[in-house]
Amino acid sequence: MSYNGKNYMEQGGDKWVIGGTLEIKEGASVTGLPAAEVPQAANQADSVAEDVSTLVSDFNGLLAKLKAAGLMASS
Repeated sequence: MSYNGKNYMEQGGDKWVIGGTLEIKEGASVTGLPAAEVPQAANQADSVAEDVSTLVSDFNGLLAKLKAAGLMASS
């Protein structure tokens, strides 16, 4: 009887195949992978709204900035 593991090193050792879950424990690191760029939304000034209408306007401004930065779907 033989066993074929989901995770293995190919002959020669130049390639690891991960067919299962790869879990990276706290404190571990991975090198050589390109870092994903996380977009940054434009600054939203602190709200000084004193009524609901102004607060809604401030909130909608925040939503627009999140959408423009690609951090939130536009619809």
